[in-house]
Amino acid sequence: MQWDRTESPGNALLLQHRPPRPRAAVLLLHGGQATSHRPTRPWQLAALRMGSLTRAVSAALPPEDVLIARVRYRLRGWNDDRADPVPDTLRALDQLAELTGPLPTVLLGHSMGARAALRAAGHPQVHGVVALAPWWPPGEPVDQTASRHIVALHGDRDHVTSPTETADCVRRARSTAARAGMAVIGGGDHAMLRRRHLWHDTAAALVAHLLDPGGMPDPLPEECYGTGDFPVL
Repeated sequence: MQWDRTESPGNALLLQHRPPRPRAAVLLLHGGQATSHRPTRPWQLAALRMGSLTRAVSAALPPEDVLIARVRYRLRGWNDDRADPVPDTLRALDQLAELTGPLPTVLLGHSMGARAALRAAGHPQVHGVVALAPWWPPGEPVDQTASRHIVALHGDRDHVTSPTETADCVRRARSTAARAGMAVIGGGDHAMLRRRHLWHDTAAALVAHLLDPGGMPDPLPEECYGTGDFPVL
């Protein structure tokens, strides 16, 4: 696979792989901090962590069909009501649309990146959101998930963000989303280091399924989308 790492200063969209005629796209969004006005740098641990996840996703998708890119934030922090990563994500989606035209796009976000992905779910390009250890505090809005697919994975040993709050958000999203579900990674931590292969393989399979539901099976059991407790993997 050929990788395109174009990083013009004005770009919120960082291309990783661009086939000549893509039929779909995946945008990856790394984590950050609750409050920080320092500029984002590619050598931050949160950004570096996405490298192995990007490789797992690329291996699960047909290289001739799916564009893969990352969202570049201007700042490291969410910064209260400013929600700084959200306009960056929307700008990346706009740039993707300008580059390729309309494409069904899955947003794959970790922690703060999953919060930005959920907020940006209403963009016309977005088909679904896969959220890893998301930071979804109580009352996080879900109206923008209408007609989208929302799936979350959260470790039961996460001491940074709350699997209980994630479960609440998923349940609330069911009133608007096309489908919303969640699975718990048994023994999983916030950094996705414990049971790393399960995190990466499941996330990659979820992205592949959302982009091609007829050809790629859902890696999660049906109970993930039910009304009872979310299952532990």
